[in-house]
Amino acid sequence: MTPVFDGHNDFLLRLLRDPAARERTWLTDMGEGHLDLPRMRAGGFAGGFFAVYIPSPVAHDDPDFDAIMRNPPYSLPLPAGIPLNDALPVAMAMVGHLRWMERTGHLKICLSVGDIRAAIAAGQIAAVLHFEGAEPIGADLDALHFWHAAGLRSLGPVWSRPTAFGHGVPFAFPSGPDTGAGLTPAGKDLVRECNALRIMLDLSHLNEKGFDDIAAISDAPLVATHSNAHALCPSSRNLTDRQLALIAERDGMVGLNYASGFLREDGLNAPFAGWDPFLRHLDHLIGILGEDRVGLGSDFDGATMPSDLKDAAGLPRLLDALRAHGYGEDLVAKIAHRNWLAVLERTWGR
Repeated sequence: MTPVFDGHNDFLLRLLRDPAARERTWLTDMGEGHLDLPRMRAGGFAGGFFAVYIPSPVAHDDPDFDAIMRNPPYSLPLPAGIPLNDALPVAMAMVGHLRWMERTGHLKICLSVGDIRAAIAAGQIAAVLHFEGAEPIGADLDALHFWHAAGLRSLGPVWSRPTAFGHGVPFAFPSGPDTGAGLTPAGKDLVRECNALRIMLDLSHLNEKGFDDIAAISDAPLVATHSNAHALCPSSRNLTDRQLALIAERDGMVGLNYASGFLREDGLNAPFAGWDPFLRHLDHLIGILGEDRVGLGSDFDGATMPSDLKDAAGLPRLLDALRAHGYGEDLVAKIAHRNWLAVLERTWGR
């Protein structure tokens, strides 16, 4: 079975929401969510980026955002920013859950590509600690060094809401990513410090001006862990051909997001049957980025999945669809895992 190294999942958010059930959630296939250890094993899910995401508070009078996204066009308001002191205990709890998963013996938190290869060879899930939004970091960046010491190796300055560092794109369809101001001065300092620490910067969720600021400042490959082609699905969350060309120029990478609303031409956040949207986006990404800069970035446990890829156990069917589409075994292996390991070597230096 071809192993898959994945660009993004929100499994830690499931553990955060029901910590009392974490042993069952992690170790037992209960048919809930998209990930657990048995389904990872069944699908060849060998590892990936495990996201720490700070949920926005929910008010009783909030609109039903899922219902709105099932009826495009739509433009959801950006949630308010989350203060550092509110974000810190949530991030600590989520990293604690990942550390607990490591203590079960079935997962290894990886600090290098050598660690990833060793974990996969040992039959462990190779986990990279990722922050989806830098809310647990203050503008003085002291906490960045704390989290780096705790294992942080990948960071997106924003989710789709403002932080001290920049501005995210709202969830909107149809919409381009040019939706506001770029990085703040603190955000530019964050980019430089991440470069110094060799923490990978994730461009997913950034607006266009923030994307361009990172491209101008960073000395690392440009990477979007879970984004698709705007030319095929004009969601604000997807990348324009100009952005893709910049990523190619900087020897970076894009992980294909499985979220239905970012794959479908109509932007409808609802499951679909078949593999055609996956294949069209991959063809488009490869056409601009080349075969060495495209991978998978599922958004498992954080998005609405297509009906033929309901969870990690279905990954072999996706890879079979790539083969049936004419992708050779070398390209399938690159997309499945080799390109992620290569870009991490270029970013981390080891």
